[in-house]
Amino acid sequence: MTTELDATEHEDKKIEMKYQGGSSETVYGLGLIGAWVYYIGRAETNQERVKGFFKGIVWPAFLVYELLEFLNKE
Repeated sequence: MTTELDATEHEDKKIEMKYQGGSSETVYGLGLIGAWVYYIGRAETNQERVKGFFKGIVWPAFLVYELLEFLNKE
């Protein structure tokens, strides 16, 4: 008894991979839009609007930083 596959057996088997996005992408997307509304809506100059755009992209980093600072104040 061998553990190797026959050449014909190997060709008959197809591996099908499907990507299924999770709900985390949806949460991030909604957070991204919300952050843009918050940061760009409060901006008064074009430079602040550009900064607000980039801040909106990295909003999870701000969230984690503030959470860790809050938890460290014990």
